[in-house]
Order: sequence, then C-alpha cells, then structure tokens
Amino acid sequence: MKRIVVLGAGESGAGAAVLAKKEGFDVFVSDMSHIADRYKKLLDDHDIAWEEGQHTEEKILNADEIIKSPGIPDTAPMMQKVIAKGIHVISEIEFAGRYTDAKMICITGSNGKTTTTSLIHHIFVQAGYDAGLAGNIGRSLALQVAEDPHAYYIIELSSFQLDNMYDFRANIAILLNITPDHLDRYDFKMQNYVDAKMRITQNQTEQDAFIYWADDPIIAKELKRYNIKAVLCPFSDVKKNGVIGYIEEGQYKLEYPTPFNMEQESLSLTGRHNIYNSLAAGIAANIAGIKKESIRKSLSDFPGVEHRLEKVCTVRGVQYVNDSKATNVDACWYALESMKTKVVLIIGGKDKGNDYEPIKPLVKEKCSAIVYLGADNTKLHQNFDDMGIPTRDTHSMRECMEACYELAQPGETVLLSPCCASFDLFKNMEDRGEQFKQLARAL
Repeated sequence: MKRIVVLGAGESGAGAAVLAKKEGFDVFVSDMSHIADRYKKLLDDHDIAWEEGQHTEEKILNADEIIKSPGIPDTAPMMQKVIAKGIHVISEIEFAGRYTDAKMICITGSNGKTTTTSLIHHIFVQAGYDAGLAGNIGRSLALQVAEDPHAYYIIELSSFQLDNMYDFRANIAILLNITPDHLDRYDFKMQNYVDAKMRITQNQTEQDAFIYWADDPIIAKELKRYNIKAVLCPFSDVKKNGVIGYIEEGQYKLEYPTPFNMEQESLSLTGRHNIYNSLAAGIAANIAGIKKESIRKSLSDFPGVEHRLEKVCTVRGVQYVNDSKATNVDACWYALESMKTKVVLIIGGKDKGNDYEPIKPLVKEKCSAIVYLGADNTKLHQNFDDMGIPTRDTHSMRECMEACYELAQPGETVLLSPCCASFDLFKNMEDRGEQFKQLARAL
C-alpha cells in the first residue's frame, strides 16, 4: 500500500487526506500548528491518523508522495528534509485532478481571482450547470471529488498551488494579470513569480481555451516564450486587433465562440478592474455553451464578493468600504481608481516586498488622510509621510478606526485597502475585514 503524507491540515490538507483514504492509500496528516476542531473531526470520522504542533520525521520521510499545503514554503525545515530525500511533492489540486474527469475552469492572476471565480460560479449555477467552487475559495477540490463530485469545477488558483501542479490540465485557463506579489516566497525575483502564474497553461490542448488580459505587458512578453496549444482568447477594455472581448460605445461585447453583447451599465460590478473580471467570466461562460440570456442575467445580478470593495455602512455621512482582500499594491491601485469621493486610506500589514510608487499619484489625488495599520509601519512612513497628507500611526483595528472617525469628513470614504498581508496583527485577511466591519458598524 502506497503511503501519502499530507503536510498542513487546513481545508486543502484535510480534503486531500479524505480523498487519499478513499483511494486506498496509507494516509498520515501532520501540522506544525493547531488543527481546527472541524478538521480533526473530519479526519477522525475517516479513521485518518494525524498529529499537530510537530512534524515527526520518521512518520513523514517514509512517504511515497507528499501533499503540501500551499501555505508551507519550501524553505521550511521539514520541507528541506523532504526535498533532500527526493520525495515527490504535489498540491491538493494536482492530487484531486487524478480522480475526476470533470471540466476544469481555472482562474489565476495577481488581482481579481476571487471576484472572477465567484462570478463564473454564479453564472454556471444560475444556468443550471452542476458546478463546484474550489481552490483558494469554497470547499477543497479533493473533498468534493471524494464526497460531492460535480461535472464542472470553478477553481481559484494561487501561485503557491500552481508551483506543485504538474499533470493537471485546465480546460479553460484564465490569467487576469501579473503584477508584483508574494515576492518574499520567490527569492524576491519577479520572474520566479511570473513562471508560477504561467503554469496555468501547462498541459492544455487544442480543445482548451486560454483567456487573458491582452494589455498586460508581462503576459504579452511571456506569450512569446510559450508554445500554448489552447485557443487564445484575449480581452481588453477597448476594441483592438485580436481581442475577442471588449467594451465599445457603452456595450459589453464578446466575439468568440458566438457573438454576445449587453449594456455596460447593466453589469453589476463597477470600476475599471471589474470590467476585466466581467469580460473574463463572460468569455468562459460563452465557451462553456451557456445561453446568452443566462449570461446576461448573471452578469447583471451578481452580488459581489465579501472583503472586496464591500460597502459596509455610512456613519455621519462617511461611507466605510472593506477591501481587505487588497493584499498587494496593484489591488489598492484599482480600489483607489474606482473611488468617486475623497478617501481616508487604511494601509499596512505584513509587507511582501512592496513597491508603493505606482499608487502614489492616486494617493496624492484622492486621499485626504492615510492611516497606517501594522505591527511595523516604518516602510509606510518612509513612503508616504512626505506627501503632505495627514497620517496616523496605529497598531490595532480599534486604534485605526478611532483615527478614521476623527479624520474623515462627511462625503468622504474610509477605505480599508491595505496593500499587505494580514498576518502581523490578524489571523487572516477575513479576520481583518470582519474586525473593520464590526467596528465601523459600532461607530
């Protein structure tokens, strides 16, 4: 009996363990941190051995294959031993893909992944398609394949997941954009991160489709290096040679595989960045054969995504907007670009090698104040203190919201769009957003 060891017992790890057990493997799960009670119960219910708070070498290094949580870097001590021993390491998505013939619609990019993935899933489900939501969002793909299989899976993929995917094939691959992110995991080399994103096209055939933003300079450069066999489906916010999705004279238009159009004003998602997300989603749905009237309805009634430009409340004439998912500079740029009022910007967290220069013109134009929110705000002070905009230094969400309450004037917007990861002060991005919403509503 082959032995599978799963490192990390979160959503993906626990799901992978259940699928491995179902497929007849000897399974062991190890997590250096505390395992959540619901995942302990899941493992116990399937009679899967596990440990928490440690990695026992003799129980890990005898594996035939290791399924690694995307959150574990290769520099972790146990991973260094695994690599030295030559044990094959894969992601949960790679493993799950071996045991399903479902159609895979896969979405990656530095920004817009969650919104686009959720929108595509919304379109498919509303059209009556049997579609599961997986990857960085929803339930783990492996657990769904094991216990709740679907004909289609709409999968949000991070660069970390793509790193350990080898034979997996996306029937429809979507690459929204590539901008600097997670460089701390890629030796601070942009090309390493770019290479990870481009892995979404690997194993595609002439029967598949590759949807991408035509105006991304990095993608344009990379396409010259790759022999992509899939049908190329570029989109842009304006009509130009080669693109099959664009906006023209207030109309949202698709040319492939069948013509489609609707009023741009009817799109439920607003802002320039959401034009790209809506175009990518519409192209994917059109390729999948979903009826035009169904696509049109779903693009116009999609409710949006939590923690992504989420309007929370209005207090004393000040609008509070939660964009906690903006964990890199580019995402913050799009958020600021979409603002119609003056902004008190909340920025900060665990820096990932950020270059703040791209947002400085928008900060100067749109921000009436900046509130720093982080354990260490030194880099923020260095970048923004000399811009002539009032700033406040805070180290908890409560401090931060008190500062925003004092600084924001009626008619302005308090925008949490941090540019950074959340792990310095919060459990995760969701925790940061939830605290923001709770305290805003309590003002």
